[in-house]
Amino acid sequence: MLAGAGLLWMGWSGFNGGAPYAANVATSIAVLNTNICAATSLLVWTSLDVVFFGKPSVIGAVQGMMTGLVCITPGAGLVQSWAAIVMGILSGSIPWVSMMILHKKSSLLQKVDDTLGVFHTHAVAGLLGGLLTGLFAEPALCRLLLPVTNSRGAFYGGSGGMQLLKQLVAAMFVIGWNIVSTTIILLVIQLFIPLRMPDEQLEIGDDAAHGEEAYALWG
Repeated sequence: MLAGAGLLWMGWSGFNGGAPYAANVATSIAVLNTNICAATSLLVWTSLDVVFFGKPSVIGAVQGMMTGLVCITPGAGLVQSWAAIVMGILSGSIPWVSMMILHKKSSLLQKVDDTLGVFHTHAVAGLLGGLLTGLFAEPALCRLLLPVTNSRGAFYGGSGGMQLLKQLVAAMFVIGWNIVSTTIILLVIQLFIPLRMPDEQLEIGDDAAHGEEAYALWG
């Protein structure tokens, strides 16, 4: 797990750093902020685990890393490093609350088969990152990527409030598009195969579905 998480973290640096399609200042800032936000988020998530559960968790640390990576992605090359720290603090705490507290208290969320916590690590953290980009996008960094615009985050005044509104509208569009398109895809799939295995097969696991175990350890 740790090896996979490390590879994911390293690859994400290339993912965000490669977004400008050039080796320039924006690229270096994107890579730096990616690591800052992910590290901060990991530490915050782990600290919350220690405070509320009395011990750290490897899975929790990986979840914190993931929420940090997801959160910083929309504005990796557009925010100052202090803002990346703030984003890391929020991405390590808000998804933690949604996963560890709200999820357990919500009867609706408990019915959703989300073993990997994708809703919290991607939907919540991604929405958070998009909105925080609309808040913290630094004008000079925005001009590095789009010289013809005067984009800025709401934190910097001017037209920043409009940018935050644009981020919110874009997020709502993506949410709506995903709900509609995913529902259609699942309804079509359901015409051919069941969307969920019977509970008896789920209890058995891979042996019931594939006739073999995922991890067969002999001796």
